Amino acid sequence: MKKPELLVSVGSVDEMKRLIAAGADGVIMGEDKYGLRMPGEVKEDELHYAIAWAHEHGAKAYIAVNRIFANEDLEELAAYLSKLQIFGTDAIAFGDPAVYMIAKDLPQPLKLHWNAEMTATNYATANFWASKGAARSVLARELNMEQVLEFTRRAKMEVEVQVHGITNIYHSKRELVKNYMNHQGHDASIQNRSMERGLYLIEQERQDQRYPVYEDRNGTHIMSSEDICMLENLSELIEGGVDSLKIEGLLKSVEYNETVVRSYRAAIDAIISDPSGNSFNPKWLDNIQQLQDPERELSFGFFYKEQVY
Repeated sequence: MKKPELLVSVGSVDEMKRLIAAGADGVIMGEDKYGLRMPGEVKEDELHYAIAWAHEHGAKAYIAVNRIFANEDLEELAAYLSKLQIFGTDAIAFGDPAVYMIAKDLPQPLKLHWNAEMTATNYATANFWASKGAARSVLARELNMEQVLEFTRRAKMEVEVQVHGITNIYHSKRELVKNYMNHQGHDASIQNRSMERGLYLIEQERQDQRYPVYEDRNGTHIMSSEDICMLENLSELIEGGVDSLKIEGLLKSVEYNETVVRSYRAAIDAIISDPSGNSFNPKWLDNIQQLQDPERELSFGFFYKEQVY
């Protein structure tokens, strides 16, 4: 049985160090100038040190370059990718083909992880990107378990699946909150419109569910009301050959993410060491639940739902 990578998104160099020490095999980081929905920003001047530190401690360092780029971004993007190559980045996550077009002309290859968010739903499209040199596909969070396992069997590249944390359900490049405040006559410039603001969307029909909403330089994001938690069901994904299991660190404290990484590390190691045994320890889940926001349930996401597009 192949041992999957345990991957986590990080928002600072300090958090990276703590989560690698907790058991993460890889981290993904970056800044919202180039990447979407990062837990925080690890800027260009920190990346060389961060990547080297991760390598010294046996972990891989991936950089998110998965936002949608405009014409005026391309020259700066090319310079950024060139530096990531020099820094020894293990791979970049991308969705916009412009990133691929620039990366393929770099002096040396830069490993590519295709991350098209909600549109990574079938192995045929993944295999197209594999034919272009992409090494990994980051699957859509709306796929159920059967679809994930079929994708993994038939894809000609590595497969990454999110197993824990918040997910994005809506994104607009427009600053909807800022525009609304301006329309109401408020000075939006003095408002804290960051991820920590605590702004929620609540539906009339389901007022018990709160959907976090925030804005950054990439626009407005509305997030899921629950957190995925596949800790008890990891064996299905591991036996199915999934290459990378991702913990999403967005909108969570470092202490929470550290606890989650430790629990998933223990569960993965137990499954690999005894594939046929009943090795799950309820304490792993209890440790997470003790830090879980009481207004956010842990769920299986879409893994056991029949999704209709």
